[in-house]
This record gives sequence, C-alpha cells and structure tokens, in this order.
Amino acid sequence: MIKDKKAFEEWEKEWEKSQRVSLKKNLALVDEMAELARKLKALPPKNPLEDIEVDIKIAKIINALKSD
Repeated sequence: MIKDKKAFEEWEKEWEKSQRVSLKKNLALVDEMAELARKLKALPPKNPLEDIEVDIKIAKIINALKSD
C-alpha cells in the first residue's frame, strides 16, 4: 500500500523519464499482440462494420474534447 502518494508520484515521474522508448521494441510488441489476437480468433472481426456507429460516436466525442 502506498502511504505517501506525493513521494510515489515524484518517483514515478522520475522513473518514466529514465525509461528509454524503443520504437523497434514497441512495434515488435504490437506485432506479437496482433498475432496472439489472430490465434485467439479475435482478429480479424467477422463483421468489420459491426458497432461502427458506436466507434463514430466515440471518435466525435474525443475530437470535440481535443478542440477545447
């Protein structure tokens, strides 16, 4: 349990700054996750347009929030 939230947040910010971002490593992770999704038959969707209305509503909300 975290007792000193402020100290933890400070440590977390410093830790994040110290981590190097590797595009190659991140792309490899995405490829592995996509392969796992295909093996689990989660990708590709049976009907790609299923629930497209919900996706459009979410995109409109996010875009409206970004413009504020």
